[in-house]
Amino acid sequence: MKNNSTSLSKVLLFTTILTANCLFAQSKTEKQTVKKFKWENTTLSYSERIDALVNAMTLEEKVSQMLDVCPAIPRLGIPEYNWWNEALHGVARNGRATVFPQAIGLGATFDDELIQRVANAISDEARAKYNEAIKIDNRSRYAGLTFWSPNVNIFRDPRWGRGQETYGEDPYLTSRIGVAFVKGLQGNDPKYMKAAACAKHYAVHSGPEEFRHEFNAVVSKKDLFETYLPAFKALVQEAKVEGVMGAYNRTLGEACSGSPYLLQEILRKDWGFKGYIVSDCGAIEDFHRFHKITKTPEESAALALINGTNINCGNVYKVLKNALNQGLITQELIDIRLKESLATRFKLGMFDPIGMNPYDNIKATVVDSEAHRKLAREAAQKSIVLLKNSNNVLPIKKDTRTVYVVGPNASSEEVLLGNYYGVTSSTQTILDGIVGKVSAGTSINYKSGVLPFTKNNNPIDWSTGEAKSADVCIAVMGISGLLEGEEGEAIASDDKGDKKTLSLPQNQIDYLKKLKKGSKKPLVLVLTGGSPIAIPEIHEIADAILFVWYPGEEGGNAVADILFGDVAPSGKLPITFPKSESQLPAFDDYNMAGRTYKYMTQEPLYPFGFGLSYTTFEYKNLKLNKDYSVTVDITNTGKTDSEEVIQLYISSPLAGKEDPIYDLKSFKRELLKAGETKQLTFDLNKASFNQINKDGKSVPRKGVYTLYLGSSLPSQRSLDLGATNYTKINFKL
Repeated sequence: MKNNSTSLSKVLLFTTILTANCLFAQSKTEKQTVKKFKWENTTLSYSERIDALVNAMTLEEKVSQMLDVCPAIPRLGIPEYNWWNEALHGVARNGRATVFPQAIGLGATFDDELIQRVANAISDEARAKYNEAIKIDNRSRYAGLTFWSPNVNIFRDPRWGRGQETYGEDPYLTSRIGVAFVKGLQGNDPKYMKAAACAKHYAVHSGPEEFRHEFNAVVSKKDLFETYLPAFKALVQEAKVEGVMGAYNRTLGEACSGSPYLLQEILRKDWGFKGYIVSDCGAIEDFHRFHKITKTPEESAALALINGTNINCGNVYKVLKNALNQGLITQELIDIRLKESLATRFKLGMFDPIGMNPYDNIKATVVDSEAHRKLAREAAQKSIVLLKNSNNVLPIKKDTRTVYVVGPNASSEEVLLGNYYGVTSSTQTILDGIVGKVSAGTSINYKSGVLPFTKNNNPIDWSTGEAKSADVCIAVMGISGLLEGEEGEAIASDDKGDKKTLSLPQNQIDYLKKLKKGSKKPLVLVLTGGSPIAIPEIHEIADAILFVWYPGEEGGNAVADILFGDVAPSGKLPITFPKSESQLPAFDDYNMAGRTYKYMTQEPLYPFGFGLSYTTFEYKNLKLNKDYSVTVDITNTGKTDSEEVIQLYISSPLAGKEDPIYDLKSFKRELLKAGETKQLTFDLNKASFNQINKDGKSVPRKGVYTLYLGSSLPSQRSLDLGATNYTKINFKL
């Protein structure tokens, strides 16, 4: 009994010691997990936390956080962060991601609801990739959450290689698509952003690429506020875009990334922008190297900082301490600019424990998922523009006896991508899509037939004869990102990414003419490209023409869906296609006279807003009430269910004189079944009819306005090409 009691006492003593040790260890662990710094206290406001963090930093540490590459500060528990990320049409340059159609193709959808869904998918993938990246301590360039997208510059000259990154030539269309993209990218959580969007390149920036580091864009106040700024204003005030990127060039004599007029007076003061401003990469160095508006890096850094640039993509801000010592800036200004940019990182949840942010739960399974591939296919389908369809050659029957596919772009993955793209586990070339669509009994063959940009080295031609004998020939031609793009990206460009000519490469023109000569069989031309291609002579010989842009990873399937009639084409041109570059003003002339559908008086090859369908529509009963609400009846008078983009334009009493010839004010995309009629309403207001005067002010015009509703620009050229007749009314304002 005594022995048992002794043993029990020993057990109790051991248990007590063990429990005490466990409690001590638990207490120690709890103390270790208690937040060490005030800025880690999530019960405080963002401003309180940011103040505490900045107050704890040395000057050198503050400066280190004002460049795009921010090193870790271990003593303060701050990990490394790289601001530079891209998401133009999918998470870009950072491994596997869904590749959606290039931005210009997204513009061609005229579908802001779709674009918000696309951007939401992109930001889901961005968060998923970020969540996985930080697990493996990958904090490299393009792995973060501050995306320098979208590009809302105006595609005012079709020679500009980066025009493919924009949503086209119209400020209203660009605003609507851009606002939708930003909302989808940034999410709708009341506390956290899913990803941070950035409107670029602010402002008046659209080539030439070769001189972007040094040119001065001189524009009138009317052009500035009518054409170049509306999209930026919409993104700031409607979408609450988190970032704005300053352009390389000067505008009205001031360097865009250091402009008091653009950055302070307009962006911060007039528009109320609260986010961060970043320079384009190397743009601050351009101040003293090329623009010659400053003499030293210190002066350049001071100019940018004083006028609002928070983050220097580049290295010039490394001299901020020298600039401070020279009395060019103050310590207080450094603190202000740093706090403004840190707010973005806090709103992204980067200083909160993992799990507090709802977006921390997005899993890697969303990346290039089946749902996102389906969405990419839908976006590509809606972007494709039918430019010609003689004798209803399209759609092609899937059980056509023989089909011959030619052209260097049929089997090319390059033409799917555009620029600023991700990579995907599976791409569908146009050839893949065509082959997968036809009957198993169809004899289908493919030969490239011609090189992409140059004359064939081998004179032997085994393709044109075979192609002419087929029941239908599909020629997949055009250009790619090798010929047009950013300064150093388009390695086949003779003009540093821009185009000197709008024509197809001459070897492709010659081949198409040879292909059609003496043949009575249908020739269907599929064109890839990110900008207008002038094909007046080819328009005459091709039986049908599809313009498919750079349609993304599902582009091949989407093109085949249109070619074979599973989906009716509904894309519209977001930019005017001239007949040749001879119709254009000088490339470096930023005045809008003679440019875009608004001011171009010469007849184009294809007008803005143009795009045919496999069915026909009729517009009736156009009305405008006293509250400026517009109603119209639209009927699908054909036999094919189809979506239609209904476009509303106005002409002011000064149209073609001081104001645009036509002015897009609204649009809707609607599905109408064969024979169906819908009444649509466009809710405008009195200000919708305002025009910009020579002082840059929005004003009404006295006199008679004309309001048009239809499927394209209400011009004679649209009607000549087969567009549905528009309806119009006149009214006095």
